[in-house]
Amino acid sequence: MVTTKTIASVMASPAYWSDACKHLMKKDRVMKRLIPQFGEACLQTRGDAFVTLARSVVGQQISVKAAQTVWNRFALLPKQITAANVLKLKVDDMRAAGLSVRKVEYLVDLALHFDSGAVHVETWETVDDETIIAELIAIRGIGRWTAEMFLIFHLMRPNVLPLDDVGLLNGISKNYFSGDTVSRSDAREVAAAWAPYCSVATWYIWRSLDPLPVEY
Repeated sequence: MVTTKTIASVMASPAYWSDACKHLMKKDRVMKRLIPQFGEACLQTRGDAFVTLARSVVGQQISVKAAQTVWNRFALLPKQITAANVLKLKVDDMRAAGLSVRKVEYLVDLALHFDSGAVHVETWETVDDETIIAELIAIRGIGRWTAEMFLIFHLMRPNVLPLDDVGLLNGISKNYFSGDTVSRSDAREVAAAWAPYCSVATWYIWRSLDPLPVEY
């Protein structure tokens, strides 16, 4: 059985960040301009796989502020947010916290996958990105974009390029194409210079649109 631990506000940063910044500034003119603007700020993870994915489900299709409100209510229901504890919650209580019927179903399916060991959390540090994505998208309510966000923000994988992310495409449009519409193919061409640190470059592209760092 897979269990998860609640990490109390402990944020970790990737060891490769400094090397990645040096590489990107050497290879890409936009990164050379962007990276110094944000000082010591960098990607961070909270360290809890189940909580990270549960938060992503709760936040689907609603504003960041609304998502935080619903999450705060939901988080009060169990003593600790673990897969086993979520499976003990009453549907009516979850609905009263502000969750839709569908999101309740998604959270229960997520909890079942973790509690039963259907997802191999213990192997994720050593397997490739696509293997993890395949496991995650088998869970109801989790698509490729959510899986890629998980790779970036939880596992801190260095070379994820989320081509379905609107913010990434908008940021590439703004920084590389003077605001012209950007296709996935255009984005892929730009990102060729970013490898093997596409996650880091993506993080800075996001920051160019919103200086406040995103955390999951």
